Amino acid sequence: MHLISIRNLRADAAKYPDACEQIEAWYQVVKSKSWQHLEDLTKNYPSADAVGNFTVFNIKGNTYRLIVDIDYETQTIYYKYFLTHADYDKDKWKNNPYF
Repeated sequence: MHLISIRNLRADAAKYPDACEQIEAWYQVVKSKSWQHLEDLTKNYPSADAVGNFTVFNIKGNTYRLIVDIDYETQTIYYKYFLTHADYDKDKWKNNPYF
């Protein structure tokens, strides 16, 4: 899988130093995979969920949420949001027109 845009994800995660190591570990796994659908992905990340058109990963237990769009056909992941659980629960990210 190819991640668009790791630079933005790292910048957003840098606001939460306790999450940076897990984000890097997540990225190392993702770039080595070629998932064909959500069921493949959940073999590596059982807590990942499809929410609207996005896929949501729990990071650092349930402290943070990483929200991405995955195009399985092109093997591309599009980074959308990195939020605290509290910010995720406010649902503002659902205002994204693609949601």
